Amino acid sequence: MNPMFYFLLAITTVLAATANAGGPVLDINGDIIFDGSYYVLPRIFGPGGGGLTLAPRGGNHCPLYIGQEYSEVNMGIPVRFSDWRIKVAFVPESANLNIKMDVAATICAQSTYWNVAGPDIVMKEVYLPAGPKPSNGLFQIKKIKDALAGYKIVYCPNGSYYSDIGIFVDKQGVRRLALSSTSFEVVFVKATETKTSSKPIMSII
Repeated sequence: MNPMFYFLLAITTVLAATANAGGPVLDINGDIIFDGSYYVLPRIFGPGGGGLTLAPRGGNHCPLYIGQEYSEVNMGIPVRFSDWRIKVAFVPESANLNIKMDVAATICAQSTYWNVAGPDIVMKEVYLPAGPKPSNGLFQIKKIKDALAGYKIVYCPNGSYYSDIGIFVDKQGVRRLALSSTSFEVVFVKATETKTSSKPIMSII
């Protein structure tokens, strides 16, 4: 078959995938997110908490779960996005990808990719543990279409069905990311090397 046919077919496939995924995700300054580390902060600054962190549960030090800093002035730990399947350099909206807390090491000596756990027996909440890299991208970033702009992060294991990621405050007052009917509305702020610590995470929250 004509090589030009295969070339055109490949181009069409890439363009279709890009169209389905949407445009590039932008940081708070309106810059396209290509690579690097970004703080995930509440869309509206205030008493609703700060950036993201890692937090144990109950009386155990390990494993760690994805949480939110209690204070709005604490930017927390930045994240990195990876593994979107469409062939674009930027981080795309509405495309499955993986998210990793960008920290050198933790007290638990565990990977810090976002995962999804089974329901908690007592609280019945589905929390997000830090753990090994998922084989497939489990999350998507979706734009909030209103005057304030911003995004939400959703759990989307099969590319079609998805659940919002929200904030759940447990009995100890720790703010945790969990599957929710109410989304955690966020913006992204690029982290600089001077702000990102290379020290191991030893004590969280």
